[in-house]
Amino acid sequence: MTGTIATEVERALGVEPTAVTELEGGQIGSVYRIECADGRTVVAKVGETPLEVEAFMLRTLAARSELPVPDVYHAESDLLILEAADGTTDHDPAVARDAADRLASLHGTTADAFGFDRDTLTGPIRQPNPWTDSWIAFYRDHRLEYVTELAVEAGSLPETLAERVAELRADLGTLLDEPDAPALIHGDVWTTNVLSRAGRVTAFLDPATYYAHPEIELAYVDWTDTFGDPFFERYRSHREIDPEFFDRRRYVYRLYPLLVHVYLFGGRYVEELEATLDRLGY
Repeated sequence: MTGTIATEVERALGVEPTAVTELEGGQIGSVYRIECADGRTVVAKVGETPLEVEAFMLRTLAARSELPVPDVYHAESDLLILEAADGTTDHDPAVARDAADRLASLHGTTADAFGFDRDTLTGPIRQPNPWTDSWIAFYRDHRLEYVTELAVEAGSLPETLAERVAELRADLGTLLDEPDAPALIHGDVWTTNVLSRAGRVTAFLDPATYYAHPEIELAYVDWTDTFGDPFFERYRSHREIDPEFFDRRRYVYRLYPLLVHVYLFGGRYVEELEATLDRLGY
């Protein structure tokens, strides 16, 4: 396979690869680090999931914000070539604070409605992003309901749990608030999607971007335990976090990634989904 990817990269970039190393891959395909004869180091992804969607999200983040993301050198459906970002996935409190600075700035990029210019992806799953005036309606219909239906159809989500999620969806107006404005989010901030070096974030990888309530980004950081208290303390210095977020709303937002993981993996995520619904009283 390394010979094939080298040929594809040479075709796309017009430069000869001199070394190819397969990396621990992502969920949606194979990933390679490639040294090129012109001195560049690139990362090439191949897979069946439409990779031009990731390229679109990265280019959008680069154009509309100062969030550090890899440059896109080439994009087509089954081949994506990116700048090779430097850094590790070991994140100390200094990195957590820097990430908070950068995400708070990103969340200052707003739009007139919730959604995005096109549908995006979270891992291999399509994220519908029709422009919607209400955040609560968007989260209810295009996140919770959509992925619940996927998981039920796949046989990974028991009907009893799907019914409990439906009961919660019906009450969503009492559980969530509308934000001041739709905010641009990365959408998939967890440990391996953040690279850092010497106390600073060097790149945010693999986005699942759209305009949302920024609390859903914070809830995902909390659920994945990507950063600790230093992140939230620094974020608060830029943007208010309502106490109700920690008391209740972070668990409401946790349902979306849990449902995604139930659909993809089942197993312990079904139990965690049930425990989260228990906690919320549904």
